[in-house]
Amino acid sequence: MLLPISLTAAGAAALLHIWLSVRVSQVRRSQQILHGDGGSPALLKRMRAHANYAENLPIFLVLLVLLELAGVWSLPLWIATITFFLARILHAFGMDKDKLSPLRVIGIAGGWLVLLGLSGWAIATTYAEMGSMPVRQQAPIIKG
Repeated sequence: MLLPISLTAAGAAALLHIWLSVRVSQVRRSQQILHGDGGSPALLKRMRAHANYAENLPIFLVLLVLLELAGVWSLPLWIATITFFLARILHAFGMDKDKLSPLRVIGIAGGWLVLLGLSGWAIATTYAEMGSMPVRQQAPIIKG
């Protein structure tokens, strides 16, 4: 079964991961830092943006795949996917700032709202489907 939304999201996720990695590498090269953050605020910001992405991406992809497999309406899944990745890009740029940036706030809020929406949709879908399923009968107890 082809999952076009999930496959597109997985491909986009890998590209965004590479882009965030390159941003970390650029600071490492320019400041000649081989390991850790070397006490560099700029490198630490880039590393945290990358790590935060890596922390949030798996649950997003799991929810996306499972909802797509469940056969839910695809347009909201496309919107959620685009919103999630735009939010993560805004978050990365916002993390470069020295003060709390609107880009970072929008990125955080956008990512959280997508995860909240998908998680609620997953739970609602589960129980909507269970309501139409027959109750499983318990196997007879064999005494012996």
